[in-house]
Amino acid sequence: MLQPFACQPDASRGRLWPERLSSFRSPYQRDRDRIIHSSAFRRLKHKTQVFVEHEGDYYRTRLTHTIEVAQVARTIAGVLGLNTDLAEAVALAHDLGHTPFGHTGEDAMERLMAPFGGFDHNAQALRIVTRLERHYADFDGLNLTWETLEGIAKHNGPVTGPNADAKHDGPLPYALAEVNAQWDLELDTHASAEAQVAAIADDVAYSHHDLHDGLRSGLFTEADLMELPVTGPAFEEVDRLYPGLEKMRRRHEALRRVFGRMVEDVIAVAQNRLASAQPKSVDEIRHMGTTVIRFSKPLYQELKAVRSFLFHRMYRAPSVMAVRAEVTQMVDDLFPLFLKQPELLPSEWQADVAAAKDEVQLARTVADYVAGMTDRFAIQEHVRLFGGSISAGSR
Repeated sequence: MLQPFACQPDASRGRLWPERLSSFRSPYQRDRDRIIHSSAFRRLKHKTQVFVEHEGDYYRTRLTHTIEVAQVARTIAGVLGLNTDLAEAVALAHDLGHTPFGHTGEDAMERLMAPFGGFDHNAQALRIVTRLERHYADFDGLNLTWETLEGIAKHNGPVTGPNADAKHDGPLPYALAEVNAQWDLELDTHASAEAQVAAIADDVAYSHHDLHDGLRSGLFTEADLMELPVTGPAFEEVDRLYPGLEKMRRRHEALRRVFGRMVEDVIAVAQNRLASAQPKSVDEIRHMGTTVIRFSKPLYQELKAVRSFLFHRMYRAPSVMAVRAEVTQMVDDLFPLFLKQPELLPSEWQADVAAAKDEVQLARTVADYVAGMTDRFAIQEHVRLFGGSISAGSR
């Protein structure tokens, strides 16, 4: 049974292009399935979080990360009486707009696209699901429901208005502005509780798996984590319960406790906030002026210490920074080349090139192409067009 403040499938605002309802799937189940079957979703397999795709088979990719986020989102949404299908759909779509090479690639694209309306991975995900996926006879994109599009656009909070994140100051990224002009996503309000769940599930998943990946990479050790809040007590508990446990089992047991604490904390906070606010509808959730799905203040502060540790010891480690410089150069080479010589784009992109009325529209087409690349394809294209060898990420 869904709570009254959950998104009810039969009350969906529908799709931009009206379609007949499915006889055996809810609108949000249908959204989830379309996302899973999209080309952009498949490409997540070869896009990375921190490490370049070919550095090792055990590191998370955008696809494994997305699956983990969806699992956490389903769990939290189910406990809270929210619509698990919608939470899962938003979770599965939340990283579709990411560039190759993780946040390094996005930083490069933001800089390169600054003269042409900017670049933002959430906005790019909207562009993918409303325009760039071209498989259906009746429409471009996936024709997702309003609620799923809203969740993709603002699962991290309002984009405009007094409650917007400061980083959204200035004009909207063009991809977001285009979609919002076509269908008002109410960017000055919070998203549904389901979308908020997808956002916190992202935080839970990456906080957990970056610890795993950092340990596996050798950038830090279990002894380092025993000096931190959250992780330290987890290792101490495992040592107390299982003295002398083999290294990899000890690591797994400790980090699953970190994972469990984050999920349990989010659920407890949400239950308390919902019980206090007593929202009667999803629109009341949107207009509360604050999120209902969040970490408690004590855990949030402890996680800040863990994230600061990860920032310095992992994201800005000398070996990682060396790779960041190398792959940044690849994006810096590829984007201007395609902008100057768009005939180098594949034949299926030439119609978009021909339709571009000015350099801005052409740059956006080039950005769509480059942002859609996987790590390995971007490296291969750079080798093909500029020579050299595939060395990004080698240590």
